[in-house]
Amino acid sequence: MLVAQITDLHVAAAGSARDGANAENATRLAEAVAHINRLEPRPDAVIVTGDLTDGPRPGEYDAIAPILGRLAMPVFAVPGNHDDRDGMRALFPGAAWMPADGFLHHVVDLGPLRIVMLDTLVPGQTAGHLCDDRLAWLAERLGEHPGPTIVAMHHPPFHVGVPFMDRVALENPAPLEALVRGHGDVLAVVCGHVHRSATVGFAGTVGIAVPAIGHQLALEIGREEFPRWTLEPPVVALHLWTPGGGLVSHLSPVGPWAPRPFRRGI
Repeated sequence: MLVAQITDLHVAAAGSARDGANAENATRLAEAVAHINRLEPRPDAVIVTGDLTDGPRPGEYDAIAPILGRLAMPVFAVPGNHDDRDGMRALFPGAAWMPADGFLHHVVDLGPLRIVMLDTLVPGQTAGHLCDDRLAWLAERLGEHPGPTIVAMHHPPFHVGVPFMDRVALENPAPLEALVRGHGDVLAVVCGHVHRSATVGFAGTVGIAVPAIGHQLALEIGREEFPRWTLEPPVVALHLWTPGGGLVSHLSPVGPWAPRPFRRGI
């Protein structure tokens, strides 16, 4: 089972006057979609872990819809702090997984592998939060599936060593950590928000922050100030699960990286 993860698209509305960090993000998303469609083997599903838009502002979800519509496999998404729940409902009309109201958490069952898509959005706030209702929902989902599980969310429940980003991560990671630690089949907790890659030990499993499709943040460990941005390539994460082999995660940068044969061994 192969799952592609994209995050932090930050797509602005067509024709909007945005700064350099976000001006080309629709193009970057289109390139990532084409990249995913060319992969061999092709992913079974794509998960989007938040910040689909750069606002949210009018017209941004309209700009995203035709691009995501080119994906050749099912797409599932949860909101980030730059998203709007009603806007996301309009982006995925008729999707069986989309809740009609309330939080946008849901589950994706791919054979024996389950992906729990967790909504951490607090409207008007940069950091994420898991209220009692969301934690209870997660506890029920974990309890009903004693099998391989990935928890996917926008805000990381762990620190990555960049102080500004750590201050706007998940506000209350302890209850989530307890739930994950109590469910031995959670293979990984995957997220976005950081605009960089980071891998940490978390709750007896692994936490993975995935780089953005839109702009990346400069890697400035320990920097207290508002982070600077960089146009490093968009990145698609690929999570490969096999029975008996567990989960292996890769990062696939988007760009003209044509494979070339070695003339001799590595």
